[in-house]
Amino acid sequence: MNRPTARPINPCFSSGPCAKRPGWSLAALSGALLGRSHRAAEPKARLAEVIDRSRAVLGVPASWQVGIVPASDTGAVEMAMWSLLGPRGVDVLAFESFSEQWAADATKHLKLQDIRVLPAPYGQLPDLRSVDPARDLVFAWNGTTSGVRMPDAAWIAPNQSGLMICDATSAAFAMDLPWDRLDVVTWSWQKALGGEAAHGMIALSPRAVQRLEQFEPAWPMPKIFRMTSGFRLNAGLFRGETINTPSMLCVEDALDGLRWAEQVGGLPALIRRSEANLAAIAEWVEDSRWAAFLAADPAIRSSTAICLRFTALPQEAQAQASRKMAALLEREGVAYDVASYRDAPPGLRIWGGATVETADIEALLPWLDWAYADVAAAYAPGAAML
Repeated sequence: MNRPTARPINPCFSSGPCAKRPGWSLAALSGALLGRSHRAAEPKARLAEVIDRSRAVLGVPASWQVGIVPASDTGAVEMAMWSLLGPRGVDVLAFESFSEQWAADATKHLKLQDIRVLPAPYGQLPDLRSVDPARDLVFAWNGTTSGVRMPDAAWIAPNQSGLMICDATSAAFAMDLPWDRLDVVTWSWQKALGGEAAHGMIALSPRAVQRLEQFEPAWPMPKIFRMTSGFRLNAGLFRGETINTPSMLCVEDALDGLRWAEQVGGLPALIRRSEANLAAIAEWVEDSRWAAFLAADPAIRSSTAICLRFTALPQEAQAQASRKMAALLEREGVAYDVASYRDAPPGLRIWGGATVETADIEALLPWLDWAYADVAAAYAPGAAML
């Protein structure tokens, strides 16, 4: 097919770190408090501002505690698991690579005795009816590597006695989260608002705080996981007194993303922008002769981590085709980092969060057809016909 002429203005479609907000430049970081101690009054106030603005944009209830923690979303989830799990049975929903990692941590590293892993293949969700509200639950709201998300909160019992620990890193700032049904929510700066990496955030409900102050884990607790001291919540952690040294350059970048989110209309506008990106790809998939969503059910299809699979290539050719297409698109400068995740079925993964302009998605789609036609001809006669 003919080579497309229009190009995305921003070719960054990586699922993490994700695209910067539209119009971003290094000038956005000019006010960063570099060379300053993060414990000094002004830098600490900037850290507290990240917490306050995040709380406001996401609609975190006033009764919840929100803090900045080490090691991105991974650190935040691990902190929650190591600090809170143990006093009752645990369920883990494992339907993509990161939730599979949480299951492995619970079984192989924490060595919990009463644990159920509820699995599902990539592109599907486990049977949510099997979740026991009397048990703690660890789960991802959105599958970053599988292109699926929770359809709603109806499956979560309003009076569950177990804690609901939710990895929301690719859902926060792009999807509504049911705060009244959750107890721990984690996310990172490098996802939906395009911040720089290595910093995570954790939000704790009053029930989660109560568990922290009443339960002492049987295992040694690394310093970077400690949220209490002598069965008392470390209140300073939730006012910007971070456990380890944060990057004030990254703090400034996080604030820039949050201010942009406020300027465009807050969470409702961010959700609309992400859903528009999914809708543009869905319209294209409807007419595609070679691509389909990895998540076949529209009700659970992610609007951020949009995963596509091949429909017209032999199975044995798909992994190589995915890599070759991604490399070709990168070489053309029209899309960076769009190969499927290494553990996921072969295909493409396009980030559709709110910092991605729908016009760039629309400009990308003809290039996907062009790259497929170029790559697929080597694998199957007629596979490149569009």
